[in-house]
Amino acid sequence: MSEDVLEVTDEDFEAEVLKSDLPVVVDMWAPWCGPCLMVGPIIEQLGRENTGKIKVCKLNVDVSPQVAARFGITAIPTVLLLKDGQEAGRLIGVQPRARYQEAIDGLTGA
Repeated sequence: MSEDVLEVTDEDFEAEVLKSDLPVVVDMWAPWCGPCLMVGPIIEQLGRENTGKIKVCKLNVDVSPQVAARFGITAIPTVLLLKDGQEAGRLIGVQPRARYQEAIDGLTGA
């Protein structure tokens, strides 16, 4: 995982994501999920390309089921988009790279 991406858990989700000054993209995933392994590198690259505009986090739903339940995650990969501690959107399943960037642009007002 890239150093630009922060692994979050049930314990630090509020501090790292909900209280973040920057909009946050959270990749909800699990290591056994093939499609998740396709999405992860895309999200990491977009995190590098949007440094300073967004914060990128990954949350393993098997390790942190409370956050997954709180947001009603029933399918992975799911990419949550949060701004000011509130969900601003979500993308479910594997999406084209451009769709993730479009969602980031909408989140940051770019």
